[in-house]
Amino acid sequence: MTVTVAPTDASGLRARFDTELAGFLSRQGPDWPDGAPRGVFTALQRFVLAGGKRLRPLFCYWGWRGAGAADGTPIVVAAAALELFHAFALIHDDILDGSDRRRGEPSVHRLFADLHARSSWRGDPEAYGRNTALLCGDLCAAWSDQMFHECGLSTEQVHRGYGVFALMRTEVIAGEYLDLVSGVGDGSVASALTVIRMKAARYTVTRPLQIGAALAGAGPELIAALGEFGDPLGDAFQLRDDVLGVFGDPAVTGKSVLDDLREGKPTVMMALARSAADRPQTIRLRELFGNPALDAEGAAELRDIIEATGARERIEQMIRVRTEAALSALQNAMVADEARVALVALAGQAIDRRA
Repeated sequence: MTVTVAPTDASGLRARFDTELAGFLSRQGPDWPDGAPRGVFTALQRFVLAGGKRLRPLFCYWGWRGAGAADGTPIVVAAAALELFHAFALIHDDILDGSDRRRGEPSVHRLFADLHARSSWRGDPEAYGRNTALLCGDLCAAWSDQMFHECGLSTEQVHRGYGVFALMRTEVIAGEYLDLVSGVGDGSVASALTVIRMKAARYTVTRPLQIGAALAGAGPELIAALGEFGDPLGDAFQLRDDVLGVFGDPAVTGKSVLDDLREGKPTVMMALARSAADRPQTIRLRELFGNPALDAEGAAELRDIIEATGARERIEQMIRVRTEAALSALQNAMVADEARVALVALAGQAIDRRA
């Protein structure tokens, strides 16, 4: 059955994605192996359906529509499958970053570590939490693949989109590794920009757009044009995320503003701050940034240094430049008018946000 959706009705599309995700997850219940505790299954149901912007499914859907294909349930299912891949990436990223909060709730590894501690089980609660969360992430990756293949499109269509899907998976994992390398490397602006392009920007905007277009049978010119729009917009999205990770409101973002600073996350903003810092500021950056014992007072001092060096304003300028470049590329792309309107609106939602 085909459902008519207004061009910019993101909330209606999100509801459809959530309906398909809930249905897919419910269908996995009867197949859960006998004798295996259901804690992982129920935790993942809650985590996947608990919130999120659904940006990746939205960009995938409008990549499909931009290529001239009609609305229908199969593309909604295929797009929703990207949210399961996103869940995999979030769960593993929280383990790597040591982040205890996600979407205002305990992250998956923290949830299981706390369960272990409350239950007074043998062994190390932290190790149990990490190991269980790793399995949860792996399961989300497998489910994403299954849901994508079972979306209802023809085998030929799925095959066309799956090539981009596979490329996206490789890029995300390579980007995560590059992030680890960057954390012990030179911490340069160029290195940080490469990390965000591979780890986050392309899998948030570019690849979902191209997956949707490829599923619809788009040619190489449109695939490339969507990349010209998606890459700078994805970069701007992640730069905004990094600003919110330090200057955001935890009640809105659902994450602590201490995590990135305690971890010493090698963001573009911190690379800019280091490059512009004077000697006293450099000394304090070395003492505070990446200190696991950093408190609220120390974090406030770091934020003051970031502001004083002009790093935050330079990031805002980078966000503006990249957003303008993306919108300019979109105007020149041969996409359906309805999709163009929706993608402009999505770009605004991705950049002008507080969470």
